[in-house]
Amino acid sequence: MAVSGAASGAPDLGTVPALIAERAPRVLVVGDAILDTWLSGVAQRVSREAPVPVVDVTARRPLPGGAANTAANLAALGAATRLVGVVGDDSEGAELRRELDRSGVDTAELLIGSGWATVTKQRVCSGDTVLARWDRSGPGRMSDRDASSLAAAVERALPAADAVLVCDYGAGGVPDEVVELLRRCRDRIGLLVVDAHRPTRWAPARPDVVTPNAAEAAGVLEQPLPADRVAFLVGERSRLVERCAAASVVVTLDRDGAVLVPADPAVDVRHVSTVPAPESRACGAGDVFAATLTAALACRVELGVALRLAQAAAESAIASATEEAGTARGDTARGDTARGDTARVGTARVGTVRVDAEALAARLAPRRPAPLSASELVDAVAEHRAEGRRIVFTNGCFDVLHRGHVAYLEQARQLGDVLVVALNSDASVARLKGPDRPVNPAADRASVLSALRCVDHVVVFEEDTPIRLLELVRPEVYAKGGDYTPQMLPETPVVRRLGGEVRVLDYLSDHSTTAIVRRIRDRAVS
Repeated sequence: MAVSGAASGAPDLGTVPALIAERAPRVLVVGDAILDTWLSGVAQRVSREAPVPVVDVTARRPLPGGAANTAANLAALGAATRLVGVVGDDSEGAELRRELDRSGVDTAELLIGSGWATVTKQRVCSGDTVLARWDRSGPGRMSDRDASSLAAAVERALPAADAVLVCDYGAGGVPDEVVELLRRCRDRIGLLVVDAHRPTRWAPARPDVVTPNAAEAAGVLEQPLPADRVAFLVGERSRLVERCAAASVVVTLDRDGAVLVPADPAVDVRHVSTVPAPESRACGAGDVFAATLTAALACRVELGVALRLAQAAAESAIASATEEAGTARGDTARGDTARGDTARVGTARVGTVRVDAEALAARLAPRRPAPLSASELVDAVAEHRAEGRRIVFTNGCFDVLHRGHVAYLEQARQLGDVLVVALNSDASVARLKGPDRPVNPAADRASVLSALRCVDHVVVFEEDTPIRLLELVRPEVYAKGGDYTPQMLPETPVVRRLGGEVRVLDYLSDHSTTAIVRRIRDRAVS
């Protein structure tokens, strides 16, 4: 499945969550299943035995972690999700299975390993502060019998899967037999996404997408990332994709957002910014990101749109973790009902934020008053660039907004993170189209354009071409809709001189404003 190119007519960001829920893609998750336990209470004194706070625990909150959390996220998004992994024959394994069943994940192939202890991570918190954490790892290496059983379970599940998501966190729950199986069966897998501590381990399977974080990317490149991590990854793109053997590499960079590095050198590296969050509230955010990205790609959403959606979902999950953790369920360490008044941290999950189109679109959409002045636009673009956003610029009369306009504006928005629409003034339209145009004044046209979700900023210009604005904005992409070639556009040499690219997008014949006005007049006469 090709996921790195721009797809014509791909859905807008805000419609993707509904699309996932409607199509319910079948996703097979293979990986390290973990039980996350959050103990919350009040710390008001220091122990006499050691200089540590004493926490009066009032709430215990078990949650799926690792591959189990990723599977729970996929189910919350509406995907039909099956988890293949291993847990121990212990109370923690039984509890994890119950939480997964409650989340709507198919656990029929969640195996009980011989001599395997369920991997757990336990945290003690007071308010929104994590005071202590202790982990219990698995045995490290799976028995040959369990490894064969796990590989067989994956092979049984493959024919029914639209996508496979590997969550290999180095806990020993994904043996080499599974790597070899996916390599051997690669041609039968529609989409393969790998989220692994060591992405190079999965290179033989030729993934469509791998999603390392900054530390994991540094491991692939065998050197630490410098301060300007984004620029460094751009420079190292060929080495990164070659070592991962993936069609695309998506590096998550915590406070710096995410960087999409396609293997195809003709496709630009993309950077999506984020809203920084404290580490204490980011637990599970990577699982949200990987799950959302995979669900969108399984619905054949263009990779750039899927990336932005995944980043928005992770941000939303982090932002809501505080409020959702306060609703801890009634399973406390003391056996009474969880009060939840101090349970203000937890594992981030899509299911806790009820992802919907409007919430995610609003999180990514910059403010868009209609219209901006040229100086206001320059200031706004500077802010976006400081956040790492990619600017797309287009222009036109947009006198009577029609289907062709909307299609190409949506397509233009997918080329970057911010879409600026420059609108010809009334006098400019009259010079270009004739004295009986425009039909609608500039204020009305700007208002209608600004109502489109795909449009971020509107500016009106008086000249016949937007060249002056292009020199001020210096967009990464100049997009034009219609039956043009770049050579026909007077803006092309200016954009290229400024370091941008020119893209001519799809043209819908018989969907021009002139044709619409002509039809209206013909009918009025008849």
